[in-house]
Amino acid sequence: MPSRFHHGAVEERHDVRHYLQVEVQPKAHIETEATNPQANYSNCFDDDGRLKRTVVAGNFWTTSSHIITAVIGSGVLSLAWAIAQLGWVAGPTVLILFALVNLYTANLLSQCYRSGDPVTGQRNYTYMDAVKANLGGKKVIFCGLIQYLNLFGVAIGYTIAASVSMMAIKRSNCFQKSGGKDPCHMSSNGYMITFGIIEVLFSQIPDFDQVWWLSIVAAIMSFTYSTAGLGLGIGKVAGNGSFKGSLTGISIGTLTSAGTVTGTQKLWRSLQALGAIAFAYSFSIILLEIQDTIRSPPAEYKTMKKATLFSIIVTTTFYLLCGCMGYAAFGDLAPNNLLTGFGFYNPYWLIDIANAAIVVHLVGAYQVFCQPLFAFVEKWSAKKWPKSDLVTAEYEIPIPFWGVYQLNLFRLVWRTIFVVLTTLISMLLPFFNDVVGILGAMGFWPLTVYFPIEMYKAQKKIGRGTTRWLGLQILNVSCFFITLVAAIGSVAGVVLDLKTYKPFKTRY
Repeated sequence: MPSRFHHGAVEERHDVRHYLQVEVQPKAHIETEATNPQANYSNCFDDDGRLKRTVVAGNFWTTSSHIITAVIGSGVLSLAWAIAQLGWVAGPTVLILFALVNLYTANLLSQCYRSGDPVTGQRNYTYMDAVKANLGGKKVIFCGLIQYLNLFGVAIGYTIAASVSMMAIKRSNCFQKSGGKDPCHMSSNGYMITFGIIEVLFSQIPDFDQVWWLSIVAAIMSFTYSTAGLGLGIGKVAGNGSFKGSLTGISIGTLTSAGTVTGTQKLWRSLQALGAIAFAYSFSIILLEIQDTIRSPPAEYKTMKKATLFSIIVTTTFYLLCGCMGYAAFGDLAPNNLLTGFGFYNPYWLIDIANAAIVVHLVGAYQVFCQPLFAFVEKWSAKKWPKSDLVTAEYEIPIPFWGVYQLNLFRLVWRTIFVVLTTLISMLLPFFNDVVGILGAMGFWPLTVYFPIEMYKAQKKIGRGTTRWLGLQILNVSCFFITLVAAIGSVAGVVLDLKTYKPFKTRY
């Protein structure tokens, strides 16, 4: 039997298999089934008619690996820079506050996976499905636009970050050979194209639940490079004999690679740091897609709640260690990207291993974020042209030492075009920190805070003016203003970078 596809029903037709994207809703349960919802389930299918979520691909550990892969991304490497802008007091405090907000709203969002009963209610397979079921109207369109635009932006950000790490390996060895005399400048274009080719291949993995093994590899890689960055930071602090940095962050008048820091620039940089920290926790946009891979019993939201708590504790600990040790090592001159800003030249082999781990991690993280977008477009296209062989036909292609691959021509063409487009835009706008800040700001309030709170209020029927309603609104409005100022700071950073920018000719 072919692999599960979003909302898929299989229709056999000679040597071609058609996956017609139709809505399959659970049937009404009789009273005895309500007390034991698993009693009459098929051994092959779940209550929604889809192939059964498995123990291997849908347990606590694979769910945690998906979240860790999504959370500990390239954002961790910019945290030393972010804390340097905010200082020893505000930096760690903001980091912990963002973690708490994400943990709270993720738990609210996980309860929206099923409408009505949390065990037997109708499943909402995607973020948009949950918004449609709980809020409806124009909010569904607004949610989809923000979510998929953000996923598209994350693909661009990860392409930039991967190319920078690839170049860092080359530059590290160049510095080693020249003894630091050669500046080793190079173009990022070739490395972005290389990453794009790799993603074209991995993007042909048909469905989200089939990238679980890639998520586990990526999660291991994230710990590898985070630990390397932490170790290098500790080593440099020990070499310095003291901690660098100040309580209020970077000082006005500090000479950086971008010039002397003015009062206005300090403000923009501080606001941009908020966006960078927000981006470091951006996984809510794919939380329900991750939750849809979880087997039950126990209820999916219970497994997701445990996995979210575990993942955020682990990632926040790493964030604090990496960010604070990076700031302690470099102070005001903390690089934009801890491992590629070339604060560390030795041991160069460790830098090479860490950057190689970043590239492997980003290959997996790219897929974790893009699979929901791929599925959305393919589901919509199959509904639009249900009888088109180009869109719905699956052809069996035998692959030696692998098995049979289900080739879909539309999937092949559309996903390839997507990767090519993100690669081209990355080559046009290779501003790592600015892109990270904008993405963090764009996705934080609407997707991490606003929609989870609004859906939770609608689902639990929380009355207007009650204490809980007031508390949720205060959180909502506060996060909106944080998003607004972070976006302003990041856009200001892009404007400054564009003054010295030449398309396709950026060199590092």
